Amino acid sequence: MRIEQDCIGKLAIDDDALYGIHSKRAVKNFPISNEKVHPLIIESFLQIKKAAAQVNRQAGTLSAEKASTITAACNQLLLGQHQEAFIVPAIQGSAGTSANMNVNEVVAHLAEALTPGIHIHPNDDVNQSQSTNDTFPTAGQMAMLKKLPSLLKVTNGLLDALGKLAQQNKDVLKVGRTQLQDAVPTTYGRTFAAYRSLFKRDLARLSAVRNGLAVVNLGGTAIGTGLNATRYYQTHIVEQVNQLTQLNLVQASDLIDATQNCDIAVAFSGVLKALAVDLSKFANDLRLLGSGPQAGLAELHVPAVQAGSSIMPAKVNPVIPEVVNQVAFEVIGNDTTVTLAAQGGQLELNAFEPIMFRDILASETYLERGIQTLVTNCLNGLQVNRTQTQRYVEHSAIVATVLSPILGYTKTTALIKQALHEDRSVREIILDDRLLPAEQVDRLLSPESLLHGQSATKRNIKEG
Repeated sequence: MRIEQDCIGKLAIDDDALYGIHSKRAVKNFPISNEKVHPLIIESFLQIKKAAAQVNRQAGTLSAEKASTITAACNQLLLGQHQEAFIVPAIQGSAGTSANMNVNEVVAHLAEALTPGIHIHPNDDVNQSQSTNDTFPTAGQMAMLKKLPSLLKVTNGLLDALGKLAQQNKDVLKVGRTQLQDAVPTTYGRTFAAYRSLFKRDLARLSAVRNGLAVVNLGGTAIGTGLNATRYYQTHIVEQVNQLTQLNLVQASDLIDATQNCDIAVAFSGVLKALAVDLSKFANDLRLLGSGPQAGLAELHVPAVQAGSSIMPAKVNPVIPEVVNQVAFEVIGNDTTVTLAAQGGQLELNAFEPIMFRDILASETYLERGIQTLVTNCLNGLQVNRTQTQRYVEHSAIVATVLSPILGYTKTTALIKQALHEDRSVREIILDDRLLPAEQVDRLLSPESLLHGQSATKRNIKEG
């Protein structure tokens, strides 16, 4: 064991541990869960430390020897070595100080091990020109940016799957429903195209929010004034991080504002919530339209991917839409946490960024995986029960709505009530009572008439 000391006192640390006293105290103080700081935040921290060592060397405040060994340590850690040394819990107090010090300690101890005889101090050398208050927010936003491309990719895959379903079912008639009651007919092509339009907006919002995430407060140190950082460091650190990451970060024009306010995180979380809400609504529709198979709507055949009951033989449940619903619930809850954490910040700093970053990164992960399984295990095998949809259309009295301009609202209402009461089709009653010529009835109740404006929808599906 070795003895380390901080402003609180002394603590024994395992001799072979790369972490130090600050990390050990965090593990003891924050036993909230076994979840550690997200690996992408650690990776981003290491890239910042590496960039800072190089810029501080250029500024003349860090020796070339120390800069070189810090860089070597960061390189080794960025290759995935010694990941067990990052022990700090994801949920922690002090605005991320424990996470920052965990990285500082690991880099310093590894640097000394790589270059015997040189002393690297976690604060004076590894953390030089920095503060937790500018490195932790920057590392968090970098992590969010790194996860974003994979989320964009699976969302594009969702659009592709819905586009194929729209094209495959462009001529399949279905009864529209409002308030769960029969409404005028449409097609499953239109239905899937509408879902595609919904998620296309989500994709646009995800793409647009990237610019906000790229604005960081790195260089502002404690509260945004840049105290203890050279002017050279302040003007070159973001550029150096960009050279290492290709993230195209931008230093905030008002570092004090960027240090104390978390509206960028709130905006991004809100976009993730919107996607989650839309996914949940879509999943609800899939479950409802696929209900049955005998006593439900049974318009969709949701792929059977596993047995659904431990007691009812052959029962199959819509487990993929169900898990997507639960992903959405979690993301919506995470957004509430982010909202409360952002508004709970006080004066020059928000102390609650650890939970914000934890929840946003979790939401990105859940959405990515939820969409992936939705496409792979549900939409790619989803089928429309054309026999059932056709039967519903033929026996729906609501198709008589198209007769209203000719027979009048009152007469059409009476006709619909008669059809429902006598369990007869509208066509049958019109023809039996000779209300209109057969040729006119055929024309009015044809798919072309019932789907007024269908040509525009076909064009939208094709262009989509």
